[in-house]
Amino acid sequence: MTQADQTLPVDPREASAIAARVLDAVETAVVGKREVLESVLAGVLAGGHVLLEDLPGLGKTLAARSLAQALGLPFTRAQFTPDLLPADLTGAEVFDQRTGDFVFRPGPVFTGLLLADEINRTPPKTQSALLEAMQERQVTVEGTTRPLPRPFHVLATANPVEHEGTYPLPEAQLDRFLLRLSFGYPSADEEWDVLARRLERRTEDQSVPRVIDAEQLLGVQATVESVHVSDDVGRYAVALVGATRRHAHALVGSSPRGTLALVICARALAVIRGRAFVLPEDVKDLAHAALDHRVIVRPELWLQSVTAASIVDAVLAETPVPAAHQDQDGRQGQDGRQEPPRA
Repeated sequence: MTQADQTLPVDPREASAIAARVLDAVETAVVGKREVLESVLAGVLAGGHVLLEDLPGLGKTLAARSLAQALGLPFTRAQFTPDLLPADLTGAEVFDQRTGDFVFRPGPVFTGLLLADEINRTPPKTQSALLEAMQERQVTVEGTTRPLPRPFHVLATANPVEHEGTYPLPEAQLDRFLLRLSFGYPSADEEWDVLARRLERRTEDQSVPRVIDAEQLLGVQATVESVHVSDDVGRYAVALVGATRRHAHALVGSSPRGTLALVICARALAVIRGRAFVLPEDVKDLAHAALDHRVIVRPELWLQSVTAASIVDAVLAETPVPAAHQDQDGRQGQDGRQEPPRA
């Protein structure tokens, strides 16, 4: 029996309460970004990785470190520079003169939550080493494959405005991120709150309290796997993703991995919002985060203000949303049909 099989889910109401406490803890450090933090946490609870693409100084690193502290996960930060080698990330076999043997020294990827800072600044060879870790939860060094700890998550950051000395992430690697999110600039009140907290704290350092540990996080993730998705909600997600492939402005639409990301993260968002079933609104709220980075605009339209986000906006507006009702068990059905009770 694997460790995943041994992990028991927690009660859905307790899972929702845990998620709320985690978000409350992170918000003691990150000001005014509750909605985005919900999506970041949804990506983690869904068992995946999240790309934070935004301008410098908007709290990406702080959010990653604070989330790791609240979740009780070991945290490492790798600064992705042009001279970063795969071995700097995964670790390497080092000769020990005392024993006369080679000893493996693990790199920063052997952690609970890895902050891959400015991931688009490192060459493709190093990006591919991270790709194996993200997808396979393992690394291969000198022909030996080593599993990574569980849970293992990557929060990567990228700067969307700088091009000098950067290596754009290939679509295959972008596809490995369940969600791509951005914080955006704070409002004037939020920015003053950041400043006021810093003045009151009288130090640059700040930390957040631990809410759960790694084992409890695995339990919440197991709870997410039991969240109910009705056929109509699932088909709605399929229709949204299929529409991105047929849209006239799209060179390439989202892959089926986008459908999986959309539904899996919608289940996690439902848990965060206190439900054991997914609503169409959960799918809609995550559509941009799950699909924008999986849609490629036709090159001839780049100068016409056509973006992947505008394509996703169009398919959201055009795709019929299934009507919802609540069945006798309190779960959500669609189109007036009751679903059979579950034991």
